[in-house]
Amino acid sequence: MLIRFAATVGGFTLLSRVLGFARDILIAVFLGAGAVGDAFFISFKLPNLFRRLFAEGAFNLAFVPMFTSALASDGRATARVFAEDALAVLLWALLAMVVLAQIAMPWLMLVIAPGFADDPAKFDLTVYLARLTFPYLLFISLVSLLGGLLNSLERFAAAAAAPIFLNLCLIGALLGFARAGETPAHALAWGVAIAGLIQFLWLAWNCKRANFLPRLSWPRLTPSVKRLLVLMLPAAIGAGVVQLNLVVDMIIASLLPDGSVSHLYYADRVVQLPLGVIGVAIGTALLPTLSRQVAGKEGDAAYGSQNRAIEYALLLTLPSAAALMVIATPIVHVLFERAAFDARATAMTAGVLAAYGIGLPAFVLIKVLAPGYFARKDTRAPVRAAAWALAVNVVLNLVFMKPFGVIGIALASALSAWLNAALLAKGLYVQRYFRPDRLLRRRVPRMLLASMAMVLLLLVSSKIFTPWLLGGIGLKVSALFGLVLVGVVGFTFTASVVGAMRWQDLRAALKG
Repeated sequence: MLIRFAATVGGFTLLSRVLGFARDILIAVFLGAGAVGDAFFISFKLPNLFRRLFAEGAFNLAFVPMFTSALASDGRATARVFAEDALAVLLWALLAMVVLAQIAMPWLMLVIAPGFADDPAKFDLTVYLARLTFPYLLFISLVSLLGGLLNSLERFAAAAAAPIFLNLCLIGALLGFARAGETPAHALAWGVAIAGLIQFLWLAWNCKRANFLPRLSWPRLTPSVKRLLVLMLPAAIGAGVVQLNLVVDMIIASLLPDGSVSHLYYADRVVQLPLGVIGVAIGTALLPTLSRQVAGKEGDAAYGSQNRAIEYALLLTLPSAAALMVIATPIVHVLFERAAFDARATAMTAGVLAAYGIGLPAFVLIKVLAPGYFARKDTRAPVRAAAWALAVNVVLNLVFMKPFGVIGIALASALSAWLNAALLAKGLYVQRYFRPDRLLRRRVPRMLLASMAMVLLLLVSSKIFTPWLLGGIGLKVSALFGLVLVGVVGFTFTASVVGAMRWQDLRAALKG
């Protein structure tokens, strides 16, 4: 059941990521990797940072287990009342935050991108674009709440499909209005704001179809809401620590040469494909599943869900990480190098992508391990793990900044993510929330062996396909497709031979 739900989320996420690549290719064409691109990417990251901090981070991680428990123990009527009270609190808090941010935007930019202050035109553009994009926070946070509600009702498709509308809006903004404004970034910023509204309307319509659309009301501090706020506090601190990693990255990138923020953005967009399709999909399906199993005192089932989530996450991310490190340059070259995005931008972005690849399994494991705590309403342990990771990230950023430049930022993020994942796994083990079963212990080493065999195949194949990368767009796309096909087939075949996976297990998991 868990893997079937995860496959639903992953399928829509994959479609969204494909559209996201089309969007980012267009962004690379119109913005490239320079000052205007840096300004837009900072303005786009700002509302997303607060969304992950307050909505997906603190609010949703506390809300989903409570809503699931209320639904299971007290029925739909009680759960609906709790959802409505939670919505009221979130809505008014968001409205206040958006108004304050609009007023304080220049000062926020001085904190988040201090290096931009040396270029007044770049700084002013960033402030203006951020004021356009920040209302996105209001709508996308409400989307997170409604999505959590639908996921708890085991309706995963609607929330997973919502990001598709963001990509369509940004593609439409570039194709229709890129030349109409002062810069293409202005069209993109308006597209972000409009996309938030459309995503909210989509989720609201799906909640109405499920006969579970919360009504708007004045906020009330009921016992359930107070309990929600109590659970949110450590979750907010933990999410804040995680998001501080991103803030540190942005601050340091703003101090580096023009284009550094853009290089991070483009590399991150490639990493988000496996991270979203695998990590977010499994983590999204795992939280309500574990919450129900824990509430029902189904200890063995909870152990099994955690083990299988880790197993399938590693089965997909270990070869993905290896491929990103080996063929980073062809990936970036084929996807982005055209018009304003030149060969130098390709080289820098490929270096960042390879560094991010080192941390990809850890990024996914964090999303798979954290629900083990949140399902048990333990929001403190992830805070401690994230705090240690933040401290290490800051230190490594400062150490790597001078010798490696923007690549050092990605490398620091990757290494600190591994520390975070290791601490989360250790905590679950010590508290007896997780024990690696025989199947997991047997298969992980075999996954590593299959990934190594795939790397050798890719190294040989890269030499064969290199001349194709110098040809026209058709040959370039064919070369990248060929490399991906070699990697997928090579890993799948080797994994089957050495026993890292069995097709019948995957089919059974998808049917379950």
